[in-house]
Amino acid sequence: MVAPLIASFDWSKLNVENLKVLDLACGSGINGFWFAQQGSQVHFVDKDLSRLIYPKSDYPHCTFSDWDMETVPAKTLAVESYDIILVFHYLHRPLFDQIKRALKPGGLLFYQTFTTQQANIGRPKNPSFLLKPNELKQTFSCWHAITYTEGLIENSADQSQSYKAQLVSQKLN
Repeated sequence: MVAPLIASFDWSKLNVENLKVLDLACGSGINGFWFAQQGSQVHFVDKDLSRLIYPKSDYPHCTFSDWDMETVPAKTLAVESYDIILVFHYLHRPLFDQIKRALKPGGLLFYQTFTTQQANIGRPKNPSFLLKPNELKQTFSCWHAITYTEGLIENSADQSQSYKAQLVSQKLN
């Protein structure tokens, strides 16, 4: 099931067919595959693509990269190459500038990850993987925030709760 942040977005004004989408630290790829099934050209990036829920061969219009974005020197994302960038449950602050450069003007960023409050109720606990209050909103403050939430969020699939920040933002032209 695609992330609620994506599912609840008003797609009526945007045809996702043929868009270029980056699913960064894609994990199972569930969010990127939703776009691929709508006809988007998705670039799946993760250090371990063996966790993908669908065979790569079923998606010839997509690309797949086994990249560890935290190695030095890190791989570089192509500048102004993506209409949509997806980042879920992943935080590596040095990538913020690359994400900003990789999104095309007018493009959309869907970003959701854990905040420092999460350490009080579960994992992750490492501050390197937890956003500070309003950090995500401030990091992309030069863009138009379409929606921003921060706090305790319920996962309807398994009724679990976690502290997260969620942002849908549009890069200005």
